[in-house]
Amino acid sequence: MPSVTAEPAFFGKTYDEALGLLIAARDYVAQSERSGKGRLEGGDRLRLCCETMRMTARLTQIMAWLMAQRAVHAGEMSQDELVQKQEPLSEIRICMEPGEIDGLPYSLVGLLERSHRLYLRVARLDGRVRAVVSAGSAGAISS
Repeated sequence: MPSVTAEPAFFGKTYDEALGLLIAARDYVAQSERSGKGRLEGGDRLRLCCETMRMTARLTQIMAWLMAQRAVHAGEMSQDELVQKQEPLSEIRICMEPGEIDGLPYSLVGLLERSHRLYLRVARLDGRVRAVVSAGSAGAISS
C-alpha cells in the first residue's frame, strides 16, 4: 500500500474553486431550463447546448482529477498508477478549446471562461505530476 502524504497546498483551494464552479454551473443549467432557452434561434440553441456540454466535460474531468489526487494523498493508489490510468488532461481537445461564446448569455459566458481557466490550470498541474512521475521512472530505469 502506498504511503500517505499530505495534500499539496494548492489542493484545498483548487478543490473548493472547482466545487463552487460545479454548483454554479448546475444552478445555471437548472435556471436556464426554466427561463426558456427556447427563445433562442435553432443555431444559437444548439451552440448553447454544445458549450454547456463542454463546460460539463471540463468540470467532470477537473473533479475526477482532483478526486484521484485525493486518493493518491490518502495512500489509496500511487501517482504512477494514476498516470497510467488517466488520460493527460492536455490531450482532451474538447476541454482545451475555448469554445464559441459570441451571442451566448452573459452568465453562461462567465461560467465557460472560468471553467476554461480552471481546466487549463489543472491540466498544467497534471502535466507537472506526469513529468515528475516520468522523471522518477526514468531514474529507476537508469539505476
